[in-house]
Amino acid sequence: MALTGIEIYKLLPKTNCKECGFPTCLAFAMKVAAKAVEISLCPDLSEEAKQALEAAARPPIRLVTIGAGERKVEVGNEVVMFRHEKTFYHPPGLMFRVNDTAAPEEIAKLVEEVASYSVERVGMQLELDGFAIDNKSGDAAAFANCAELVESKTDLPLVLMSSDPACMSAALEKVATGKPLLYAANKDNSDKMVELALKYGCPLAVYASDGLSELAELTEKVSEGGVEDIVIDPGARDFAQSLTTLTQLRRLALRKSFRPLGYPIITFPGEAAASAEEEALLAGQQIAKYAGIIVLDRFSPSVAYPLLTLRLNIYIDPQKPIQMTPGVYQIGAPKETSPLCVTTNFSLTYFSVAGELESSAWASWLLVCDTEGLSVLTSWAAGKFDAEKIAKSVKEFDVAKNISHRSLVLLGKVAVLRGELEEELPDWKIMVGPLEAMDIGGYLKQHWTA
Repeated sequence: MALTGIEIYKLLPKTNCKECGFPTCLAFAMKVAAKAVEISLCPDLSEEAKQALEAAARPPIRLVTIGAGERKVEVGNEVVMFRHEKTFYHPPGLMFRVNDTAAPEEIAKLVEEVASYSVERVGMQLELDGFAIDNKSGDAAAFANCAELVESKTDLPLVLMSSDPACMSAALEKVATGKPLLYAANKDNSDKMVELALKYGCPLAVYASDGLSELAELTEKVSEGGVEDIVIDPGARDFAQSLTTLTQLRRLALRKSFRPLGYPIITFPGEAAASAEEEALLAGQQIAKYAGIIVLDRFSPSVAYPLLTLRLNIYIDPQKPIQMTPGVYQIGAPKETSPLCVTTNFSLTYFSVAGELESSAWASWLLVCDTEGLSVLTSWAAGKFDAEKIAKSVKEFDVAKNISHRSLVLLGKVAVLRGELEEELPDWKIMVGPLEAMDIGGYLKQHWTA
């Protein structure tokens, strides 16, 4: 059970040494209770107090790492029910199932297609996270060969899916160094699965579909056996069951501090979907509510892109918009006679304008003003994108050195700033551009002369 700030304070040395970064031990205790800092920041804790506080300060949902190296997936360690309360930290891993009954060339093609899929959005590369290898054949050799083939084609994390410990062991002999997630321990095989997880140092998924009580009992048994990195599968598959069960698990972990169910959740939306569209919809629901690993059965770019975009949007700190570094950007290969446009440093605004300039083949200079990551109208309404700010940016970044003209294209949605900007930049011609980024190419073709 989580300790209150006062209970934590009673275990601290009460020296007020300030080495933790806080003025008093009481202030530090309150931050620890709020899970804002780690108890390890206190340099003078007794060993007994340290053990008691570390147990109490453990995150309500354990952080579990799947895979090794740069492409490892970390899931869990969430502290809020809703993103606006604070933020979500660890995006769910999106993985694709590979059946060991498929032909080797078919497996290799799917792995290469998924592993190479990458799309850029607002300056970030969106990529898929790994593969779940299903022992559909029930044969240990086929399972091991399939795992070895997949690992030879990619460095992405793996989930090994088999309820047979002998098959799991055969696959682990081939791919254990990659620290795959073992799926899954159940009431019949948990002892042997725990042995394998401990032997190879891998995280272990626990499956129980007869209620959360059974699932909790099983996770406690696995934890007592020595495995702490656990992922849970409550067996919820369809839309209603998934939403209800995953929400209940999150509440139990966060609101009740119920440790036996304080683990990331793995889901399989394809098992309840009659079509690719249904699978994508259910996967989208589970990204929002509250999956840690999502195993998909159907791959296509038309499904991957919206799911990756949804995940990006949900797992971005709502208090810290994605933003560009203010400055002057070259779009294409601009010359001294090329247009100079101005925009805010909200990433989506920047990439919308830059993308339209590129696609319309207008090499340009793009001045990005510091609006603290706010969009055009929001920053204008907040007084962060005004004539004074634009004029200051023109001078700060010495825009004039790049161009032979003195013309600046202002965004149409803030045309009201034109008069004030002409006063701030009396030697410049201020042009009012289109309302939408998609029209900028046509606007420049019709109006730009230098």
